[in-house]
Amino acid sequence: MIMFKECLRNNIMPFIVLDDDKPYYMRGLKEYESDKMFLVDTVKHEQDLYEKICNELLDFEIEEK
Repeated sequence: MIMFKECLRNNIMPFIVLDDDKPYYMRGLKEYESDKMFLVDTVKHEQDLYEKICNELLDFEIEEK
């Protein structure tokens, strides 16, 4: 939640690590010193998924009565 809030506060696309992707995120954290791009790529992937879900939720039409 803190990362999510900080992303919003700094105008960065937030992300939520999905259960299926948790092993990749944990590996990225563990190996960050030797391979920073693995974590960066994992976070970017999660951001893309979050953005897609948000767009799908916001893409609806209001019917006039």
